[in-house]
Amino acid sequence: MAQPAADKFWQARITARTDVAHDLWTIRLKPEGDFKFNAGQYATLGAETPKGFIERAYSIVSAPYEPELEIFFELVPEGELTPTLYQLQTGQTVSMRKVAKGRFTLDVASGHTHHLLLCTVTGVAPFVSYVRTLARDWREGRFTGEHTLHIVQGASRSQEFAYREELEQLASEMPWLTYVPTVSRPWDDPEWAGETGRVDDLIRKYTDVWSLDPDKTTAYLCGHPDMVEHGKGILRRRRWKKEAMREEVYFILKPGASD
Repeated sequence: MAQPAADKFWQARITARTDVAHDLWTIRLKPEGDFKFNAGQYATLGAETPKGFIERAYSIVSAPYEPELEIFFELVPEGELTPTLYQLQTGQTVSMRKVAKGRFTLDVASGHTHHLLLCTVTGVAPFVSYVRTLARDWREGRFTGEHTLHIVQGASRSQEFAYREELEQLASEMPWLTYVPTVSRPWDDPEWAGETGRVDDLIRKYTDVWSLDPDKTTAYLCGHPDMVEHGKGILRRRRWKKEAMREEVYFILKPGASD
């Protein structure tokens, strides 16, 4: 793949890196220019790899208010880009397209006031951006809590929840936010005392617990393609209409495929 024209991308310096698990990490980036985006959009990052210059889209964790971009990655060992990104440390740079893209933003046009956010592992990224944005607006009086957010995040083990403490803290402070992390392999995580099961297995339970009306609730599914497909099927059977469901799939690739 040819390197993009210089007028379309910046270099972005890694200012911080946090390793979450052996194949999960977060970085913070400082682009060399002003980068505008809405919560829920993605940045397109690129780097020179053994196969040439490769670019991929990654959801942004940070809120538009923050001075740096935060990205949550999962390593795809056979992928074309994440093995190269995984080697990068603080002070190094990546290429970044100047324009944010994506329509996986919070639905404020339909009249729905409730939002069911379903995700697996790194799929939480756009939802953290929603929450950080609304939390800032709440504290500064621009948001009065007229929208409620209900997050269910799944992972195999609890160490994969990079933002659990942040979301639990915000949920304890913000009356419009509810957060439930769930572990699908509790036998590998004996100290975990929270919810268990796959995200799609818990949709029926929590739509009832939270009394979510399909006519007043937009559902968002982000992460593993199996969760997204199964989740959409369950929501349809619970009377969610197609236009009240949004999705963003993070493909889990087989050996030989590219990330």
